[in-house]
Amino acid sequence: MSNSQAKWRAKRPSLLKRIGTSDAVTRLAGRSAAAYLRFVRQTSTLEFEPSEPYEFFGHLLPGIIAMWHGQHLMVPFVRRDGHDVRVMISKHRDGEINAIAAESLGLGTVRASAARSADRVIEKGGLRGFLDMKAALAQGATVAMTADLSNQKSRRAGPGIIKLARASGRPIVPIAVATSRHFVIKNWDRTTVNLPFSKGICVFGGPIFVPADADDAMVEQKRKELEDELNRVTERAYQRVGKPNV
Repeated sequence: MSNSQAKWRAKRPSLLKRIGTSDAVTRLAGRSAAAYLRFVRQTSTLEFEPSEPYEFFGHLLPGIIAMWHGQHLMVPFVRRDGHDVRVMISKHRDGEINAIAAESLGLGTVRASAARSADRVIEKGGLRGFLDMKAALAQGATVAMTADLSNQKSRRAGPGIIKLARASGRPIVPIAVATSRHFVIKNWDRTTVNLPFSKGICVFGGPIFVPADADDAMVEQKRKELEDELNRVTERAYQRVGKPNV
């Protein structure tokens, strides 16, 4: 092997890493993800329970839409055209791809680092994310976020979303979206990739209100209430499409 070949092989991993993390590749990945999700939506049906959610929940807006990690890919299509909805997305590279996809699908974004422990509000940069979400609600925007803590036990609601409801005075509306055709990635949150030509359903749960004077015990009570309601609507959504809950 020549010296030039040896140098190329030594440099290749770092070169590939730079290409893989470049802004151009990140933008392409985000836009490609959005295009794929549009294709899924265009080739699938999407029903709602209740059938007219904006009529049913309109008086509660702006609100805080809550969902489980890994069950979020089709959530942008729940939004009615013209409705200002902003989603919280983490600051890491995967989050950047998700942010580009979300914005391509008409959502606004609020960037904050992911929560790693239950005793932190929304997280590292997290205080800024919390304040930005609170400000968005005050401006009349509906905000959307996953309820479980990133990279922790899946489908266990964290306290941050409850504290946001307490601070903002706005209700939490749990939702679950399921499609009849999908596959599940074997990661911590069981990310579910929805497939084209599906029957889809979005199930809305009962709104959860958190009093402004809620103490720690009340926050925990509301956290558990949200967790139970998200699990209920997720189970219901998969029943509606005739598939087992992932």
